[in-house]
Amino acid sequence: MNGISILLVDDHPIVREGYRRLLEMRPRFTVCGEAEDSNQAYAAYKANRPSVVIMDLSLVGVSGIETLRRIREFDKDAKILIFSMHSGSAFALKAFEAGARGYVTKSSPPSELIRAVEVIAEGGRAMSEDISRALAADRLSGGRPAIDELSPREMEVLRLVATGLSSDAIANLLNLSLKTVRNIHYAVKAKIGAENDAHLVWLALAAGLIPTDHIVSHSG
Repeated sequence: MNGISILLVDDHPIVREGYRRLLEMRPRFTVCGEAEDSNQAYAAYKANRPSVVIMDLSLVGVSGIETLRRIREFDKDAKILIFSMHSGSAFALKAFEAGARGYVTKSSPPSELIRAVEVIAEGGRAMSEDISRALAADRLSGGRPAIDELSPREMEVLRLVATGLSSDAIANLLNLSLKTVRNIHYAVKAKIGAENDAHLVWLALAAGLIPTDHIVSHSG
């Protein structure tokens, strides 16, 4: 199996040292760089091109969200895992909408961080259990149409989109026209309140339509 290089972004040196020790206990993991703020993170990413970035949201100056956006403007395929003390759904959704591949809270067991890094390095998405529950609760209490209001066909299109298939592939798989698939896709987003495709994927994950460690699209 290929090695996984990791860039750590956190403004506390002692915290970064703790992460490094935890991560490098895994034979596949190598911490290739560290950064304490947005400028350092951007420079370190360009210099090292890590497999995965582990980034806190609370950085001095520019936030982790803005740093995430900046890195993804440079490299749209950057795989960034948010590792934060913030467990609210609002923080998670902002991170996902900015292009994060995963979100794990610092109160999670170390095994969840390890699993998330492995899943994201292989092209998937991951959430800690508390974030998954928070997102699901937010959708249920937010007055948006529930996923269970979708028709069976709409539910299947949602599941296939969340697993990373293109509209063309879904049309071929379900023996539908491309126009029909696009219309269903649009209707699903409207019904469940998804603002974009990234949001759609995370809502599907939070609803349990696909496993949180399922390998999905490499696109944002």
